[in-house]
Amino acid sequence: MRLPRAARPTASLFAQVFGLIAVSLAATYLLNLLLVFSLPAPVPDFYRIHEVALTFEGRPPAFGERRPLVKIHSATPPGPPMQGRFVPTLRARLAQQLNVPQDHIALAAHYNSPFTDRRAFRVMRERMNRAGAPNELFFAVPFAIGVKSADGGWTEVRPQHGAWLDPWQERMALWFVLSALAVAPLAYLFARRLSAPIRRFAQAAERLGRDPRAPPLSLDGSAEIGVATQAFNDMQERLRRYVEDRTAMVGAIAHDLRTPLTRLRFRIENVPEDQRAKMAADIDQMEEMIAAALAFVRDASRPGERTPLELSSLLESLCDEMAETGADTEVATGDKVVIEGDPLALRRLFANLLDNAVKFGGQARARVFREGPDAIVEIADAGPGIPACDAERVFEPFYRREPSRSRQTGGIGLGLAVARSIARGHGGDVDLDNRVLGGLTVRVHLPV
Repeated sequence: MRLPRAARPTASLFAQVFGLIAVSLAATYLLNLLLVFSLPAPVPDFYRIHEVALTFEGRPPAFGERRPLVKIHSATPPGPPMQGRFVPTLRARLAQQLNVPQDHIALAAHYNSPFTDRRAFRVMRERMNRAGAPNELFFAVPFAIGVKSADGGWTEVRPQHGAWLDPWQERMALWFVLSALAVAPLAYLFARRLSAPIRRFAQAAERLGRDPRAPPLSLDGSAEIGVATQAFNDMQERLRRYVEDRTAMVGAIAHDLRTPLTRLRFRIENVPEDQRAKMAADIDQMEEMIAAALAFVRDASRPGERTPLELSSLLESLCDEMAETGADTEVATGDKVVIEGDPLALRRLFANLLDNAVKFGGQARARVFREGPDAIVEIADAGPGIPACDAERVFEPFYRREPSRSRQTGGIGLGLAVARSIARGHGGDVDLDNRVLGGLTVRVHLPV
């Protein structure tokens, strides 16, 4: 039956992602604009003319929170020249303070000042007024002042470069970090909401590999997720019907074959004795294969209830039962690993593998341990092993390397097929590995 379609969601995944980015950027810009328009302009360090003169004389004053002025020697004057209507006045007053000709003084600004806001210079004037020197001129960072020496060289004074950000730059950086942190929870919640349907998709795909009869996904999320969810549910339903139809068909064929076999058994009564025994053996073999196929189909079509199961205890009980009949079986003491599984199905899986190890290898040595997200069950024997070319073929139904189909030589070839089917039904797998010193190791992977 086709699953009903839900109403198509209105918001697409593109729209939601675009909205997340737009909201985050808008919130960040809004906070930063609030900073720009509410906080006072950053004020650069500024120095009075007599402070610069004292530094040239080798007696620099204490600058407190301002950068200290440093004096260096250079072969050329600093540059590029400082521009502005107050530059001649600054040069004249500094020449008077140092008692040198004005043409021996070079004023330079190494880069254009970033403080274009008039508020910064208004704050500087207010500080000068509070200091009692309202008309005093000053140098504002960045600047460099050179005085020509008698030997033709230049002595240069400039503010020392800071090792870190200025205080106002630190405040700005802190504000940007805080605004990003303020927006981060909103972005996290939005991104988590967007990723939740995709995470459910991954979980549903993994669950489908273990249980084709798992309930369908709920139709929620963006428009694209809704369409993909509906397609996934339709695919799961088709796979379930396909498996059920093929399983029912195999069961029906196996069941219907019993009728002609019964007629053949009656008809061979009139066949000579020497031929009758061979024909009866063939019929017995066919009936055994049909019974095994019916049991396989019955187990595959009847899902068992999954419950917590401790693997070491299960293997120990199986080995104890086989040891009562004389089989050489043993379980090594190892990790206590608990998984969610069908007890009857897993019991059949390990019983088949232990039985094969005893029949073909003379003994079975099992151990259980955990490897990452999987529980690993290893069953080793002391037999001849198998060629690498047959490592996968032995899992095919009714395939046997030994052509006989008698119980004395191993059955009809469904044991490993059933084992792998059960393991894969639990989300795991079964593989074979020849041991270096002889024998075969069967590894069963089951997700914890």
